[in-house]
Amino acid sequence: MERIEITYRQNSDYLIPNVSLPKEDIKYKNKTIGKYGNLRLDYIKTYKKELYSKLLLDNKLKEHLIDINEEAKRQVKLITMQNANQENITEELKHKDALDWVSAMNNAQARAEEIVLNDLIYV
Repeated sequence: MERIEITYRQNSDYLIPNVSLPKEDIKYKNKTIGKYGNLRLDYIKTYKKELYSKLLLDNKLKEHLIDINEEAKRQVKLITMQNANQENITEELKHKDALDWVSAMNNAQARAEEIVLNDLIYV
């Protein structure tokens, strides 16, 4: 087992340990966890406690959630566009009947989200 040496500093009558959090990766510094990252967090906290603990202890939880969020958004967008192409949901329809276009696009996006949630978030 690895031995960790802890140093202390004097503060009045107390010895305070010299500890600090690891530096955050610059790649993830200004990014948010987002919708899909929060859904993943709730899922792993509830059903994948071992994975949650490991990510938390390794200081990789935020990175994992941001990566999941970005990948989920990318996949939802891609699958939505594929669904729209297959169903001929075009700009022409958008100009002809905006409400029908919005309804069709919402339907295509909902189906794409369902796929991504089952394949990426809830696994």
